[in-house]
Amino acid sequence: MTEEKYDLTTRVGRFKHFGSVDPIEGTKPTQKEDMKDLQQTKKDFLFAIDHVGINQVKYPVIIDHMQSVGNFSLSTSLTRDEKGINMSRLIESLELHYHNGIELSFESLSSLTESIRTKMKQNSAQVEVKSTWFYDKASPVTQLTGRAHAQIGYTINKDENNEDRKFYMQSDVTTLCPCSKEISEYSAHNQRGTVTVSLDLYDHKDIPKNHKEIVLEIMEANASSQLYPILKRTDEKKVTERAYENPRFVEDILRLIAYDLVELDWVKGFTLICENKESIHQHDAYSQLTYNKE
Repeated sequence: MTEEKYDLTTRVGRFKHFGSVDPIEGTKPTQKEDMKDLQQTKKDFLFAIDHVGINQVKYPVIIDHMQSVGNFSLSTSLTRDEKGINMSRLIESLELHYHNGIELSFESLSSLTESIRTKMKQNSAQVEVKSTWFYDKASPVTQLTGRAHAQIGYTINKDENNEDRKFYMQSDVTTLCPCSKEISEYSAHNQRGTVTVSLDLYDHKDIPKNHKEIVLEIMEANASSQLYPILKRTDEKKVTERAYENPRFVEDILRLIAYDLVELDWVKGFTLICENKESIHQHDAYSQLTYNKE
């Protein structure tokens, strides 16, 4: 079989040399108005669907006037008599709310969710987004300021009559073992702990503009000590001594955080998790607490 020769000085020739072929003469429509829309097929498809959409959508967001990157999940409900949704409209809705990024606030995300619900002509819609929040934090003694960060997330679920709002934060803290301090002649083992707070919020209560700062302060104040981007020697002395003065099990941290959260009138319920990267074990310590005021 004779190998066909191509002009390798052209891109087309090189492509064909590597196996590319010419397009075929198709028979299906090329104009949108002539194409069949399978998603709009109407008949009994057995079940309604709670959520259908797209996730892992990386998109610019604005947090306190600073740009970051959000990871979005966008979805709607789907009635029993519809085959599917037009998913491109989800990104179209996202683009309509773009102003150098999507502002991560309950007001902005509520507007986006309602826009998706109405554009998709569905009973309900949900927007979920997680991102990194950067904020200024000063060291405890020298007051040297650096950029600290925490993971935050918002979830809005809307139908015609109701709106369900959730807020998520995950941040690291210092924990010092009470048992180690109790049994040792000197010192006590400590480690970095990760605290995760997932809040269910009342839809009829005003949520403070500084809700991120409120939740972060509760998380950090109830740990043995805090983490800082910059520490000089006098700061390090303060931080390590504070940890020694405030020993905490993972169980202690969750119970103390829970007490403070119960007192927030805009919080309906919560799930708390604390995980310690143990410094004297190969395993981690873990605790979880769920509470609902209603």
